[in-house]
Amino acid sequence: MKRTMWVTAILIVTLNAVPAAAEPLLWQALRDGRAAVLIRHALAPGTGDPAAFDVGDCATQRNLSEEGRAQARRIGDMFRANGIDTATILTSQWCRCRDTATEMALGPVQDASFLNSFFANRGDGPDQTAALRAYLIATALNAPVVMITHQVNITALTGHFPRSGEIVFIAMPVDENVRILGTIQTLQ
Repeated sequence: MKRTMWVTAILIVTLNAVPAAAEPLLWQALRDGRAAVLIRHALAPGTGDPAAFDVGDCATQRNLSEEGRAQARRIGDMFRANGIDTATILTSQWCRCRDTATEMALGPVQDASFLNSFFANRGDGPDQTAALRAYLIATALNAPVVMITHQVNITALTGHFPRSGEIVFIAMPVDENVRILGTIQTLQ
């Protein structure tokens, strides 16, 4: 037990101290089931959603730009270049998240309402964050787990404010605290 904590501490210090050199360690942790990934959806210009927002109608939402679609494909390519051809893909029901997940082409995309944005309904944040944490606590990683969500969700869970398309590696298993092992920026 102490050795595992010591190795984890060294890994966290190493990842935060030398991010570029640590990227292979992040990908290895994901492949080995010692990490899961949260990704803020790819580039979708603007903030929030229009007043007529309908989760079932992409025409009423803020959507990925062409640059965002290309970014999502590059993110998928990054996974494949690091030995991850398929993953368990969970996504917010918002079109910009579903489209990011689909463009990544890492496997079937599954809706997960606890990944939905609560930007317009901040009061939903604590319950959704608790549901996400509960999912992470209960999840046994048999394959890499990739969750496409929103800035507010990632920030509420981790305290980190991600950029569009940023990959956030979190240590698994999760307990009461969620630890970030490192992040990778994907905007060019």
